[in-house]
Amino acid sequence: MDLSFSPADDAFRADIRAWLDASLPRTLRDQVLNHKRLDRDDYASWHKLLGARGWSAPAWPKEFGGPGWDVTQRHIWDEECTRAGAPAVLPFGVSMVAPVLMKYGTDAQKARFLPRILDGTDWWCQGYSEPGAGSDLASLRTRAERDGDHYVVNGQKTWTTLGQHADMIFCLVRTDPHAKKQEGISFLLIDMKSPGITVRPIITLDEDHEVNEIFFDDVRVPIGNLVGEENRGWTLAKYLLGHERTNIARVGQSKRELLFLKRLAMNRMKHGKPLLHDPLFGAKVASVEIELMALEVTVQRVIASEADGKGPGPEASMLKIKGTEVQQALTELMFDAIGPQAAAFDPAFLEGERATSLTGDDDAAPLAALYFNFRKTSIYGGSNEIQKNIIAQMILGL
Repeated sequence: MDLSFSPADDAFRADIRAWLDASLPRTLRDQVLNHKRLDRDDYASWHKLLGARGWSAPAWPKEFGGPGWDVTQRHIWDEECTRAGAPAVLPFGVSMVAPVLMKYGTDAQKARFLPRILDGTDWWCQGYSEPGAGSDLASLRTRAERDGDHYVVNGQKTWTTLGQHADMIFCLVRTDPHAKKQEGISFLLIDMKSPGITVRPIITLDEDHEVNEIFFDDVRVPIGNLVGEENRGWTLAKYLLGHERTNIARVGQSKRELLFLKRLAMNRMKHGKPLLHDPLFGAKVASVEIELMALEVTVQRVIASEADGKGPGPEASMLKIKGTEVQQALTELMFDAIGPQAAAFDPAFLEGERATSLTGDDDAAPLAALYFNFRKTSIYGGSNEIQKNIIAQMILGL
C-alpha cells in the first residue's frame, strides 16, 4: 500500500522511525496498540516530547514554528507514528484553529495563541454543534452581543470533545440575529476559565467521558478575540471544517487497524484454516484494503493542493465519507473475526487492567467499546448525508 518514495524520503523515514523507537514510551505505545484509553497526561506528555524535537505540528510552516515538511514527509510521519503506536496529537488546536489563525488572524492573535498551541500550553476544544444545530450548523443560536469592548455570550454547545480539559474554545456565535442563516455568524476565541461557563459531562455508551455540554451565561469575551470580520464567521467555519474533514480520513490509523484485523483473522480458525484464508471473509478484508488504498492516494492529492495556498475544498467531503466508512467497516470485521466474545463489554481493560473472564483475551476485550465508539464517525464533522449534499452541489453542480 506504500506510495513510491525517493532515497531522500527513505532516509527521512529511517530518521523518524529511529526517533520513535527510541523516544516513544513503551507504556504509551502499548496503550494505543491495545486500544486502551488515554488520559490528559498521556496526550500532554507526548505533545511535550514532540515539541522538544520540533515535531508537535507537522503541517505547520517554519514561519510559525513548524518543521516545514512537504506532503510526502507529512505522509511518512503519519505512517510511522501509527506504525509505532504513537498517540495522535489532538487536532483542535494544532490542526483546526491554528490554520484559521494563520490565514485570518491578526498579527497579535498569531503571536499570542500559536506558540501556546505549539508547545501544548493551551488545550483547545471546538464550540460548533448545538442542540438543534448539528449537521445543520448554520441554525446555531448561541448569541454574542456587543457591549463596549467585549462581547457578551449566551447559549449552549454540545458534543464538545474533551471540553473538560480545555483551556480555550473556538466558538461560532450569532452576532446578527436578523441576518440569513449563514450570515450574521462570527468566530470567537473564548477562555474556558471565564466566569459564566459551565461544563457538563455526557457519558457515552462505552462509559467514557469524552464529550460534554457547555453553557455560556453572560460570558464576557474581549473584542480582540474576534477572528476575521464580525458577521463573516461562516467563511472561517467552512475553512476549518475542510481541515477537520481531511483529518477525519485517518489513513494511518486505518492502516494500523487493518494489520490488527489481519492478525485477528490469522489467529482464528475456520474449518481447520485461518479465517483470513476463508474466501468470503478474505474477500471482505480485501475490499476494505482496496478502498483504503484509494483513500490514501486521494488524501495526498487534497493535501498537495494546500501547497498552492489553497485550503481543503469540497473534495474534503469525499475524504470524510470514505474515511469513516473504512473505519466502521474495519471495526465490523474485527467483531466478525472474534465472534461472540467481542460482544462482552470490558471497561476494566480499557482503563489499563488485563482482560477479564467476560472476554477471555486482550484482543476481544476492547472491541465492543471500539465498535460502538466508531458509530459516531459518520455523524461528527457534518454527517455523511450532509457531505453528499456538498459533493452534489459544489462538485457535481446539481
